[in-house]
Amino acid sequence: MAAICVFCASSRTLDQRWLDLATETGVELARRGHTLVSGGGCVGMMGALADGARAAGGHTLGIIPQALVDLEVADRNADELVITDGMASRKIAMIDKSDAFLTLPGGLGTLDELFEVWTMATLAMHHKPVVLLDQDGFYTGLLDWLYGLAPSRFAHQRAMNLLVVVDSVGAALDAIEARLN
Repeated sequence: MAAICVFCASSRTLDQRWLDLATETGVELARRGHTLVSGGGCVGMMGALADGARAAGGHTLGIIPQALVDLEVADRNADELVITDGMASRKIAMIDKSDAFLTLPGGLGTLDELFEVWTMATLAMHHKPVVLLDQDGFYTGLLDWLYGLAPSRFAHQRAMNLLVVVDSVGAALDAIEARLN
């Protein structure tokens, strides 16, 4: 099947519901036979995501910069762990090794990753699906602002159409699979 890169929070202080969402995502990825590509961390949603995928028999590929390995937050249980020299090279490796991108709730790092792959798609630098999981309206404020970009001509509508927004894990993976076939 596909190598699906999932962007999400690595914070240790999240509500349990977000960790549960990450676990559910990992389990469903594995159940459908996909490989998880992640930021290679073992904490927060990122750790729950990888643990969920492995618990369901999935293959996990973590990509993490040496600086985070040094902080002892690397997912040492990953089936494959690629260590890069920095955050920029980490993103490049994640993009290169993935067939699709799924963004779960997260903070600045998650948004940085989302906007990077979405921008690259708008420039036709890749033709991989980019899906945003807006669980419980997490991204409502951001989406309201984004949807105003095309009418005000700060973005083309075709660029906006490249971001698929869904509200459940099943819908996210259905959207990715439909666009990969």
